[in-house]
Amino acid sequence: MELKSGSQSNQGRVRTSNEDSFVENPAAGLFLVADGMGGHAAGEIASRLAADTVNSWVTARGAGCEEPAEMLRSAAVEANNRVIEAQRHDRALNGMGSTLTALLFLGQSYFIAHIGDSRAYRLRDGVLEQLTRDHSLVWHLYESGVLGKAELSRHPQKNLITRSIGSNPQVDIDIESGEGRAGDVYLLCSDGLTDGVPDEGIRETLFCAQKTPQEMADSLVDAANRAGGPDNITVVIVRLAENGAGN
Repeated sequence: MELKSGSQSNQGRVRTSNEDSFVENPAAGLFLVADGMGGHAAGEIASRLAADTVNSWVTARGAGCEEPAEMLRSAAVEANNRVIEAQRHDRALNGMGSTLTALLFLGQSYFIAHIGDSRAYRLRDGVLEQLTRDHSLVWHLYESGVLGKAELSRHPQKNLITRSIGSNPQVDIDIESGEGRAGDVYLLCSDGLTDGVPDEGIRETLFCAQKTPQEMADSLVDAANRAGGPDNITVVIVRLAENGAGN
């Protein structure tokens, strides 16, 4: 199976800086999005530190060295440790944190480590499925039936997340896994995309077989900016293809 990928990150139309970070590392089978918080300088530091730590951890260990789900969990825990440690050494960074949604492919299998309200989606046979749960107050209200999914981005407390990298020394990471198929399209994104583009708009873009993953990423960021771009927008897309297949 061949991994074909594309990525795009944009500060949006309102923010004066971009606190998102991402990794697109097909050689290691690793892709991730991290959305920083805590003021623009601290947010940028937290997301970059989280992203770089996970990328270095996975790249250094490589495939087959340990059980992949546990390796990914350990990488996320190490990212949390480093963000916590950075705050201890510099009071100006107190309160910084980051979401983390990391996707690792090993053969036909995939593994996801997730904390925060960035998301992972999969398009399979034309059906878009969200593979992660948002760790946020409004997601709890959605699961309780109080809010509809379309209402989440408009709720005044939408930015209150309940778990993040750097907020607690004892970090709780969600781990998901499954088997990939040729033709699957996977999307990792910060909430700057999902706040502006509904799931159906995302599905339509990912379903366009004529577009490369890079063209899909560019289209989704453009769509979020057309919707107002109130936040940073980061998109990483991976399509699984048979070896030698186009696009």
